[in-house]
Amino acid sequence: MIKVPKQVNIFEVGPRDGLQNEAVVPSTENKLKFIQGLARAGLKQIEVGAFVRPDKVAQMADTDALLQLLHQNSKQFSKQTFFSLVPNMKGLERAIAADVSHIAVFTAVSNTFNQKNIGMTVEESFAVIADVMKEAKRKKIHVRGYVSTVFGCPFEGKIKPKDALKVIYRLLRMGVDEVSIGDTIGVATPRGVDEVVKPALLKFGPKKVAVHFHDTRGTALANTLRSLEHGVRTVDSSAGGLGGCPYAPGATGNLATEDLVYMLDGMGVKTGVDLKWLCETSLELHKVMNRPIVSRYLKAYASQK
Repeated sequence: MIKVPKQVNIFEVGPRDGLQNEAVVPSTENKLKFIQGLARAGLKQIEVGAFVRPDKVAQMADTDALLQLLHQNSKQFSKQTFFSLVPNMKGLERAIAADVSHIAVFTAVSNTFNQKNIGMTVEESFAVIADVMKEAKRKKIHVRGYVSTVFGCPFEGKIKPKDALKVIYRLLRMGVDEVSIGDTIGVATPRGVDEVVKPALLKFGPKKVAVHFHDTRGTALANTLRSLEHGVRTVDSSAGGLGGCPYAPGATGNLATEDLVYMLDGMGVKTGVDLKWLCETSLELHKVMNRPIVSRYLKAYASQK
């Protein structure tokens, strides 16, 4: 008998992680409609944007404007918490100006990946994160942490579990409210989950540990299920399976929220998400983007309409 939590929190990353590598980017107004649909479907934690350099990540250039629209429509988002990615102090200043209450910081296990992704070593990124966290905590802003390339790197290959845990533990000891353990290029298997996620849970508990799997090799659901067996209660996913890593050729993107909800519904695990409305929301965005469907459940749903 598989034992998993009775309730799982789904952390929706579609509007940020899902869209930041897409060639066709929805308008700010369409992003707002997307987030409205996600909220109506019952998703309560949603990553909506990133305060990064517009010349580096053009897809996120409208984050300030999007946050303004979300604030203007705050009455319809009474149950939602919105997160924004912050890479450095300049990004934090923009986030504070946009009146955010929840941010995310990020680093990686692989030095090579970190240098290509954000132009600094892992050690240098920790120095930046420390400054951001100090000011964020002073402002009473909730801080989530991402750790990329936990299981493998496109440049350095397989990552040793002890090296991954070292970075995860360090971030948690710095005081982040939660760490999301990321399989950036979709190479993880349940054995890797046993070697990394389980020890992190045993040391810090389920309130501090989330998982973030990519489905590049079709193992995202298997890894998620294994994580839930170990006691994970928060899973990152992206509506429609949007997203992917620019350094992982052929990557099919994040674990699709529809596939995750379907599996959990079938297991009797509560998520609070209306699968039908979620599908309608994702399909509407796919039409705007003229994007092929990669979510297996969404593809089946669309074929029956």
